[in-house]
Amino acid sequence: MKGMCCGAGRSGWWIVAIAVGIALIVTLGCTGGPAPDGAAEAAPAVGGTAALAAAAVQGATPATPARAVDLDQPPPTPLRPEEQATIDLFERTRASVVYINTLARRADWFRGTVTEVPQGTGTGFVWDGEGHIITNFHVLADASSVEVVLDDQSTYEAEWVGGSASHDLAVLRIDAPPEALHPVAPGNSDALLVGQSVYAIGNPFGYNATLSTGVVSALGRRINGLDGTPIEDAIQTDAAINVGNSGGPLLDSAGRVIGVNTQISSPSGASAGVGFAVPVSTVRRVVPELIATGTYSPPRIGIRAVDQGLTRRLGIEGVLIAAIESGSGAADAGLLPIEVSRNRIVALGDVIQAVEGEPIRTLGELRAVLDRYQAGDDVTVSVLRDGETEDEVTIRLQ
Repeated sequence: MKGMCCGAGRSGWWIVAIAVGIALIVTLGCTGGPAPDGAAEAAPAVGGTAALAAAAVQGATPATPARAVDLDQPPPTPLRPEEQATIDLFERTRASVVYINTLARRADWFRGTVTEVPQGTGTGFVWDGEGHIITNFHVLADASSVEVVLDDQSTYEAEWVGGSASHDLAVLRIDAPPEALHPVAPGNSDALLVGQSVYAIGNPFGYNATLSTGVVSALGRRINGLDGTPIEDAIQTDAAINVGNSGGPLLDSAGRVIGVNTQISSPSGASAGVGFAVPVSTVRRVVPELIATGTYSPPRIGIRAVDQGLTRRLGIEGVLIAAIESGSGAADAGLLPIEVSRNRIVALGDVIQAVEGEPIRTLGELRAVLDRYQAGDDVTVSVLRDGETEDEVTIRLQ
């Protein structure tokens, strides 16, 4: 009996083994083929056949394999309207913005050679279909030659057209085919409001086609031009402006240029959220004359001023007249210059203290105020005569 039991036990064990084997073969046959369309392959440790077989033997329900994420599909949530508007603005205007490389000549006195080396970088933008490029005057200072790189990376040697240090504006021209030129649309800087959105496109630190956004932080700022003449009605913005952004456009939300980025106020030399742009109203007044003549001649009253240092030493606030141009508006109005004999002041002459009621303290301020007018306009000038008598005269500008 013992042997039979043992014999019968061994026979039963083989029967169980054969049954399990058949079950595994059936399971493998059901699950070993290709996955149905749309089904994700599971990792062996999670959803392989061994796990399925074990789950079947134990009576458990196998876990559902995780679905793979298709990274090529667009995100399920669309972009916000303001995001899409910014993207559209950049794509629409980036072709109007150019990258500027300036080169300077360097002499090797030992070898007797002169070479051109990179001097700096800046930004500009296409002004018209004739290839005129607007940028800052200071971007081109001391450059022996200039390269302009368009958005498609085509490079052109630029020729100098004209510039005004007083307004920090300069005009270049490139000989590019018309289809490569995409002029930017001019806006209206006189209609700006504090708080409205602005966009700056430029090449900060050499990183071309860079977009920064912000708002108009303030209007009517006065900043200094390169020759000390104040630039009137500058736009202040918190859009990031850094080295290399100079000369690039400041745009409104419609993609129209409202200013030329020119300066920042920063103790570190990097953007601190206080940037300034020359208003496009100034650009539209100055640039056509630069294109036509190469220089800009602001309206004049026909005087030469005494050095500002001497004026301060005399305790005088205003513009002390050193000389009067013959036939000028100042001569016709009877203004008097300072009189000097043997290095001594005999008569102080007239000091210009206001134009149309606006106080004048320096020659730069006088130029800035007169720049609002045109040749042929009459302006009322307040003068201090002999340091005592105040008077008002009407002067026709030249």
